[in-house]
Amino acid sequence: MITAKSFDPSSSKMKDNQHIIEANMLRQVKQMRIHAGMSVGELVREMREAGVLGAGRIGEAVEIAAEMFGNADYTVFLTLAGPLVPGGLRLIVRDLLEKGYVHVLVTTGANLVHDVIESLGRRHYRGTFQAEDKRLKAGKIGRIGDIYVEQEAFQHLEKWLFNLLDSLPMEKKERIPIADLLVEIGSKLPDQNSILAIAAKKRVPVICPAFLDSIAGFQLWLYGQDGKMRIDPLSDVSKIVDKVYEAKKVGIIILGGGVPKHFALFANTFREGVDSAIQITMDRPEPGGLSGATLEEAISWGKLKPGGRAVTVICDATIAFPLIVAAALEKIEKVLASGGSSPS
Repeated sequence: MITAKSFDPSSSKMKDNQHIIEANMLRQVKQMRIHAGMSVGELVREMREAGVLGAGRIGEAVEIAAEMFGNADYTVFLTLAGPLVPGGLRLIVRDLLEKGYVHVLVTTGANLVHDVIESLGRRHYRGTFQAEDKRLKAGKIGRIGDIYVEQEAFQHLEKWLFNLLDSLPMEKKERIPIADLLVEIGSKLPDQNSILAIAAKKRVPVICPAFLDSIAGFQLWLYGQDGKMRIDPLSDVSKIVDKVYEAKKVGIIILGGGVPKHFALFANTFREGVDSAIQITMDRPEPGGLSGATLEEAISWGKLKPGGRAVTVICDATIAFPLIVAAALEKIEKVLASGGSSPS
């Protein structure tokens, strides 16, 4: 029978439990408090002090990101997979490159394609997941989730890309790494809001190991049918490994998974793993695929150092990444305001 005595806080059992808590130095979950006008940094601080579940993980990610961005010893890799440019993250990535917070970008070809079509004056539009896709096809509109893009944008891209390729010297086209081709594309784009344009300007290497798995990749194949162009993918490996060897410390922020995640992490096995890592994904580890693989699993492959700081945030990257970046940059600004130094 349950009686009031069962819940007596002075009972020996309750005292034993309290001793266990104190002996293990357990910290209480702090209840979050929000108020009108609070900054992103203040909000995330509340999440960090709560310290558990998704809120705690976002708080931890901000701490790690601020360390990466604020410590000049770090070479920071950012990997992109999934519709992140169509999903609105283009300018966030672009600004991180311009301000020197990200030093190597590893991405899918699709994100670069969507960056270029934006630079050429085309746009992405808000649609719906409940679209009538047959009608969209008839209207020559492609759908990415609830994002629409006109198919004409890719026809315009093909014409622009072929003109650019025609302008390159034949000796350069005989054997060109994808990374060098992306520099050529970026340097010719008429839009300084472009990821590729700012990467070319700031000399940030853009590594795209699966560039051919994109609309521009197939357009490149079409252009090369007469033998006018040959790609040198092994030089791209050299470029990323050179950055790995040059680094004093390596931090990595992984958005999504796929080829960019694996390519960047495996390159860092040549230095016995990255020092810090943030992963934002919606994929699960149970099927054993790389995109959902935990960062703890990466330790077994030498991709993450055993003593490294790491956190996985299970969230849509278009939600979590802006929050994490904004809060981390707020922390950096406070350091600068107090007399600290900015990243190199």
